Amino acid sequence: MKKPPKYIDVPYLAPRMSITAIVSILHRLTGIALCACLPLIIWLFSCTLNQETDFAIYRSLIENPLVKIILIGLLWAYLHHVFAGIRFLFLDLHKGLDAPVAQMTAKIVAILAVVVTLIMGVALW
Repeated sequence: MKKPPKYIDVPYLAPRMSITAIVSILHRLTGIALCACLPLIIWLFSCTLNQETDFAIYRSLIENPLVKIILIGLLWAYLHHVFAGIRFLFLDLHKGLDAPVAQMTAKIVAILAVVVTLIMGVALW
């Protein structure tokens, strides 16, 4: 007789996940978010290169605080994805696989992404 599928209560388990699991999940989610927002990013870049009217539209969008917050969120997503990607490259080379080292590098990725985002976000605001 088949066992029924096990129910996984994600909101219950989420606070109990290790930092390595959170960084891994966020790496995947940020990759999806960056792919989904790629047309917006390309359109914004193209507005800076075309005519003066397009650049004026770009300037008016960038001055909106809500758009700035969205772009800072995308900046965090990009930085987290890059730093976690570098971490995963080292893991693929079998460097840092021990649990304490893996947890330390995951914490470094999470902290570094937030700190660099704050520094760049304040500089660009």
